[in-house]
Amino acid sequence: MKPESSLSMSALAVRSFRLATVLALPLLFGACSWFTDFKRQPSIAPWEPFSQTDADSTTPPRGQPKYSVPMQGTTVAAYAISYQPLPATIDSFTTIANPVPVDERSLANGRMQYQINCSVCHGLAGDANGGLKKVNPAYGFAPSLLAPSAMGRSEGYMYGMMRNGRGVMPNYNRIEEADRWDVVNYVRALQGKTSLKADTTLAGMPGQNGATVPGPSQTAPSKPSPYVHPTVVPTPGSPNINSATYKGSAEKAPEGAPSKEKHL
Repeated sequence: MKPESSLSMSALAVRSFRLATVLALPLLFGACSWFTDFKRQPSIAPWEPFSQTDADSTTPPRGQPKYSVPMQGTTVAAYAISYQPLPATIDSFTTIANPVPVDERSLANGRMQYQINCSVCHGLAGDANGGLKKVNPAYGFAPSLLAPSAMGRSEGYMYGMMRNGRGVMPNYNRIEEADRWDVVNYVRALQGKTSLKADTTLAGMPGQNGATVPGPSQTAPSKPSPYVHPTVVPTPGSPNINSATYKGSAEKAPEGAPSKEKHL
């Protein structure tokens, strides 16, 4: 074999190898979900679980650091006044001013929050004749919000009671901070201390949704819940099924066999 021919074949082999490598690179790296070219870096959003497995319901989401201030701000930080349910701690809220003005929006939101969280003990009118007392008079330990002692409390104190809780009353941190001030305004309206009158009629019946319940909160999760399309349509009258969250099996069960449908 001539040397020129050998060199030509060697050069052809090198070019073929290079061409094969170039063609294989897109297939090799395109199949890798981790190859983001630094454009879409993996991250965990606030309130998103560390686990990315949909079936994992035991790994809690990433919460806020202890004593941190929410990104929306706060009237009283935890490092300023603790969350201890003690009389002296609650008294320290007395001088805090209410930052939310009394208007129709505030009273409407405060009314829904109050009826959902407070009226069961304090009553729709704030007179302590709540549903808990009607079930059993022995449970009527909640004080009337119309009593002189409650009327004399400052708005900061009432906010502190909801934030920390005290005695038999638990804390109501499930109510967002801005919404707590709306509840304070509504209680003031119940006490007749505002120019606007409090509406004590029911905002809605149990099970109702939409405009009868409060809207999204300020600190709602930043990542919306994924919508699960139902694979089995519940029959009319099926008990305990919410079509908005229903998830079932598309497999048809044999005649007479129990259904494989499951709930979330």
